[in-house]
Amino acid sequence: MRTRSHTSTSTSTSTSAAARRATRTTGTTAALATAALVAVVVSGCSTTPSGAAGTASPSSSAAATPSATPTVDVSADVADDLAALEAEFDARVGVSVVDTETGATASHRADERFGYASSIKALAAAQLLHDVPAEQRGEVVTWTAADVEAAGYSPVTSEHVADGLTLAQLAEAAVRKSDNTALDIVLDRVGGPAGLDQGLEDIGDTTTEVVNREPDLNTIEPGSTDDTSTPAAFTADLGALLDGRWLDDPDRALLLDWMSGNATGDTLIRAGAPDGWVVADKSGGAGGIRNDVAVVTPPGRAPVVVAVFTTRNDPDARYDDALVARAAAIVLGALPTPS
Repeated sequence: MRTRSHTSTSTSTSTSAAARRATRTTGTTAALATAALVAVVVSGCSTTPSGAAGTASPSSSAAATPSATPTVDVSADVADDLAALEAEFDARVGVSVVDTETGATASHRADERFGYASSIKALAAAQLLHDVPAEQRGEVVTWTAADVEAAGYSPVTSEHVADGLTLAQLAEAAVRKSDNTALDIVLDRVGGPAGLDQGLEDIGDTTTEVVNREPDLNTIEPGSTDDTSTPAAFTADLGALLDGRWLDDPDRALLLDWMSGNATGDTLIRAGAPDGWVVADKSGGAGGIRNDVAVVTPPGRAPVVVAVFTTRNDPDARYDDALVARAAAIVLGALPTPS
C-alpha cells in the first residue's frame, strides 16, 4: 500500500467555485426534485437492506416500480402537526420525503435553506467512491496532531496519527463516526469543497453550496448560502445514489452499509421510523442545527428517501434530537400503505 501525507489546505473558496455559484440557480422546487427522483427510480435500481431493524447492511436489488396511479402528496396531512412541532421547540423544520415504492411524497419547508453540518459527509464519501477507483482506496494517508486539533471532533483519526488510515477507512470514519479530520482528507481527494460542489452539480444539484471544510462548515452566517442546502436537494441527491447515476452497485452498497452502521443516528430518523424499517442515515448537528438524511427501507419493498433539517430560532439554543425523531415519525406515519 502506498502512503501519502495529508497537507492541510486553505478553507477559502476558489475563484472558479465562486464563479459557478454566482451563475447557478439558487433554489430547487420540491415538486421538480420529487418528480425527478420518482422518475429515475422507476428505471433505476435501489438498495434493500436485510436483517434486523436499523442495523442491517444494505444489498443491491432491482427497484420496485411505483404505481401508475397519480402521485399522492401527503404534505397537507402533516402540515399542522409539523407546525405544532415547530411551535413546541421554537424551531424551523424542513422535511422532504419520497416513497420510491408508491411515489408518495411529503414536504414542509422543503425548498428553504438550512445549514447541512455533518450531513454533507455522506455526499463527500459518495463523491470519493465515485472519483477514486476501488484499487486505489487502499492507499494509506497520514496527518498530524495539528490537523486533528484544527478539525475538531475526530474520534477515529485522533487514534491513528502515528500510522494513518486508508482512503476507504477515512471515508467510512467520516460517515460512520462523523470524524471531522477524515472529512477534510476526503474533501482533499475530491478536489476540495469546490470539487464536491462540482460533483453535486454533475448529478443535478445546483442548490447545495459546499464552501468550507471542518470545522468552519458548521458556522452559518445570517443571509449567507455558504454550507447550506435544502431538504429537497438532499432527497434528490440520495435518489441519485439509488438510481445508479452516481455510484455503481458495489459502491452504493458500501456507502449504505456505512450509513446503516452510523453510530450517531439512533435517536434521529431511526427513532421515528416504524418497527422493522431499516434506516441508513447520516446526521449533522452544530449549535441549534440538527439534521438527518436517510434511505429508509420498509420490510419487503423499495426504500423511502427522507431528509429532515431543523434549526432552533434562538441562536443560543442547542439542538434537540427529539425534534428530528418526532418530525420523521409524523411524515413516515402519514405515507399510504402500498396496495
